[in-house]
Amino acid sequence: MNKKVYFAGSIRGGRADAALYAAVIAHIKHKNTVLTEHVGDLKLSLLERGEAGDRAIYEQDTAWLAECDLVMAECFCPSLGVVYELAYAEKLNKPCHIFYRRSAAQLSAMLTGDPYFDIIPYETEDEVFSALDRILNEN
Repeated sequence: MNKKVYFAGSIRGGRADAALYAAVIAHIKHKNTVLTEHVGDLKLSLLERGEAGDRAIYEQDTAWLAECDLVMAECFCPSLGVVYELAYAEKLNKPCHIFYRRSAAQLSAMLTGDPYFDIIPYETEDEVFSALDRILNEN
């Protein structure tokens, strides 16, 4: 079944993992739809868009969260937006899977302490792709 996936990754919080986001999104897209493909765009601007642009981003992202079948988030780079998206998705009862590089990051206790979230530590991209395949085949 083609799933609608909301992929969350840091944009304004830093783009250090943008290449990983792009690879993950490409992997998911082999058999599924990614509603947030722009997160993997290596040319995505970090510039502030102002209140009107921010309002449009909020409205689009919350609409995609309501539409998606599941949420996948990469949380190596701390991002207030990603954490907000995860909380919003939890409120909507969307399955949420959180990836983080265990040797380089420590997740907030608000994420790791919440039994709702599926926390997936990894070290290599192969581990990420293996977990993605498992998740997409079981949900």
